[in-house]
Amino acid sequence: MTQFDFIFMLTRNDRTVADAPVHAETALRAGIRHIGFKDVGLRLEALASLARQIREGGASTYLEVVSLDRDSEILSVKAAMELGVDYLLGGTHAEDVLPLLERTPIRYYPFPGRIVGHPSILEGSQAEIVKSAVALASHPGVAGLDLLAYRSPGNVPSLIEAVCRAVAKPIIVAGSVDGPDQIETIRRSGAAGFTVGTSALDGRFPAEGPALEFQLRAISACLERHQEGMPRSRNS
Repeated sequence: MTQFDFIFMLTRNDRTVADAPVHAETALRAGIRHIGFKDVGLRLEALASLARQIREGGASTYLEVVSLDRDSEILSVKAAMELGVDYLLGGTHAEDVLPLLERTPIRYYPFPGRIVGHPSILEGSQAEIVKSAVALASHPGVAGLDLLAYRSPGNVPSLIEAVCRAVAKPIIVAGSVDGPDQIETIRRSGAAGFTVGTSALDGRFPAEGPALEFQLRAISACLERHQEGMPRSRNS
């Protein structure tokens, strides 16, 4: 990621949707160049086809891990390696994942903090989350962090800014982003990008209409407004 970017996730409630290929085609036609999916919701064969579709459409591929137990996460990481995705987001077992990714080009963005439940929730105090972020980012194999800021109970703008200030690597804000004000908060806090999935697929983002084409157009326009005349974020 080289600037403030938007990653469209083909997911609803932390699961890859059954009609993901249809939505991926809509996104590619709309010029979206960062597209992802989760490790649950579709079988590996379907994910392989989806990853190929995204790659051939000229976009970068992202797999976000939401499995919480170690064995399931390891299986998801091996799937990401088999799929050849560009970015691996999420996961909570970095000490087990890093050796697996050591000789791959995959860029790894694990979750800082304590993650519970499905859909995933971020627990802990701001100080605890920042401490976790700093520890994770200290690993050379960690390219950046995947922060579930809007799924935490605390002061979200303060949390994003604190993590961005403490960590020199790129921060992606993931989960429950559904409006321009949140995007502005994320940008001003110094993050490198954000994900949107459910809110776009469900037509909740403020736009001309609920259709995905309108949703993606509105998010992209919002992103472009933020990028015009803005210096690159400190973590990009």
